[in-house]
Amino acid sequence: MPASVKDVIESFGIPHTEVELVLVNGESSDFSRLVRDGDRVAVYPVFESLDITPELRVRPQALREPKFALDVHLGRLAAYLRMLGFDSQYRNCAGDAELVRISAEQERILLTRDRGLLKHSAVTRGYWLRETDSRRQAAEVVRRFDLARRLRPFTRCMACNESLRPVSKVEVHERVPPPVAARHEEFRECPACRRVYWEGSHYQRMRRWIEELAEPTKNPGLR
Repeated sequence: MPASVKDVIESFGIPHTEVELVLVNGESSDFSRLVRDGDRVAVYPVFESLDITPELRVRPQALREPKFALDVHLGRLAAYLRMLGFDSQYRNCAGDAELVRISAEQERILLTRDRGLLKHSAVTRGYWLRETDSRRQAAEVVRRFDLARRLRPFTRCMACNESLRPVSKVEVHERVPPPVAARHEEFRECPACRRVYWEGSHYQRMRRWIEELAEPTKNPGLR
């Protein structure tokens, strides 16, 4: 009995969410097409430097929006992605059904180490992480989705994902340690959880790592 393009792709262990273009006998195809003996099937991942919208059949539009949903085992990665400026939804108690719903409804790329989760038919955007270390995972995501030019570091709350806003020292002086208030003039605040951020002792170290992320010839992993 002929199998669909989606079933054939996933029989090789490739989640359909990592596929952006399918050609069957040289013609663009959707996932539902039945594969017959003698068919030539070519499968391509997400294109970042080419606009293939006129050829696209597997989803309504190309994967271009770098918004993410992360499964429950990726909390540290979520913090890193937020630090880099990317909208990253994460809850440490979210179940598979909730993750699938968020990914589909909010058009977020679902990041996970669980291949089975990405095979859910409702998931159209997703990526299976190869790395296991959180910082290497962040570098992997930046490389995989060609995000080096989209980095907006230190603009998003690492705890709750909201965009930060600049605030004056007067507004936050009672919420930061006196030595910090004495040494720093620039602060940012999360409007949701009211956490205050400043350029602390770790700032330069993280800035160097981020600069390496922005250079595709380098491989910024653990330091």
